[in-house]
Amino acid sequence: MLPSVTSGDATFASKFCAIATELLNNVSHRHSNLAQQGDAEKGPKPTANSLMDIVFFTLFRTDNPYSSISLSMARELAKTHRVFYVNHPYSIKDALKGWREGDPVLRRRLPGMLLGRTQFEHLDTIPDNFVAVQPPLTLPINWLPNGWVYRILQKINNQIVFRAIRKTIRRFEVQKYLYLNCYDPFFAGVLPKDFGATLCFYHCIDDITQDPYTMRHGKRLEDEAIRQADVTLVTSTNLYRLKSGMAQRCVKYFNAANVSVFERVLHETWPRPDILQGRSGKVIGFIGNLDPLRIDVGLLKKAALAYPDCTLLLVGPVNTPEITEIGLDKLPNVVLAGSRRLDDLPPLLQHMDCVLIPFRYNTLTASIYPLKINEYLAAGKPVVSSAFSEDIRGFAPYIYLSENDDAFIAQIGEALKENAPERRTERHAVAHTNTWAARIKQLWEVVEGKDG
Repeated sequence: MLPSVTSGDATFASKFCAIATELLNNVSHRHSNLAQQGDAEKGPKPTANSLMDIVFFTLFRTDNPYSSISLSMARELAKTHRVFYVNHPYSIKDALKGWREGDPVLRRRLPGMLLGRTQFEHLDTIPDNFVAVQPPLTLPINWLPNGWVYRILQKINNQIVFRAIRKTIRRFEVQKYLYLNCYDPFFAGVLPKDFGATLCFYHCIDDITQDPYTMRHGKRLEDEAIRQADVTLVTSTNLYRLKSGMAQRCVKYFNAANVSVFERVLHETWPRPDILQGRSGKVIGFIGNLDPLRIDVGLLKKAALAYPDCTLLLVGPVNTPEITEIGLDKLPNVVLAGSRRLDDLPPLLQHMDCVLIPFRYNTLTASIYPLKINEYLAAGKPVVSSAFSEDIRGFAPYIYLSENDDAFIAQIGEALKENAPERRTERHAVAHTNTWAARIKQLWEVVEGKDG
């Protein structure tokens, strides 16, 4: 529950607004001084080339604990184009929380952010043509109601991000470029015209109204971004229905997979993971974010109880208290493996005999084309999924699609018995039609006006 605003809060907000404005002016002066220091800020400095560059602003930072659409797109784009990947900024509140929790990445970035610096980073996993950009700290304002205080502070936050982007453009001599905002309308939904982007894209990947936190200001800000963007990309059929009416140009741009990573399951061999040592029987697996809005934790418990001789291996960050509330974590055949890097997933996936997409049936999931479906299929694994959206139903010939809990549990048994090489080959072939290379090809067709 977000706090209501009393008259005392309004007085505080007014004072806070004045302080924040002064802070912004100080940051602006610091940026002017730092811009003259040249190499005082260490960071990779690629040489400008004749290809169109990409400025990619995203909700998902490079240190995101699970695979993200934006980083997968950026990795593919960086094979042929320079990509400047602007991380979602930390608010002052985020910084305090991360410091208390000992977040090593936050602690490394914090000194520069406190000095108002735009920081540039390089990723070992994307060695060429890729620069990660970390803006300075912003103000925590989502708790405020929509009104003049919020609008002033949101404008200040936008200016902090705009300055970071403009500095990136100057420093790396960016000229002809595309701007993509991936599901982060709270900052820089589109760029001002004087930034000179060839096209501005807004990438809508979820129904923003269905998360209590993002819905407070998110719908209004996303609607503004969609109306102003040259092109809106949507990741599901239902999102297209919801957004196409307000977009200048709306294109279905479904999620894909890093097929080359996940198909290693079919061609390489790894020993049984340590977390499965001492456990016999088959393994039922799930890879992804265990969050309360999407994942039916009760259904996972039913699966664990229905197959006590199997191990239920759950790989990904736990972001719901329901797992402990219903005692899923206490069941002897359940293993919570926590977050893993993308490249560490194939050795775990190889030892899963079937894999799950246990999504809830709700308004949010009705707009989801799940990222994990093509990852699972690339590994050739039998997939058991709830029939939560129109797009997942499109995979019915290749997966075990369940209309209710009883069918879901029964089809896990069918999937565990399956051992047909031709089915693995068929699933792998489907995944190969949904690679990020194919999606980036589609993106350039959109730029050229050939799609949508």
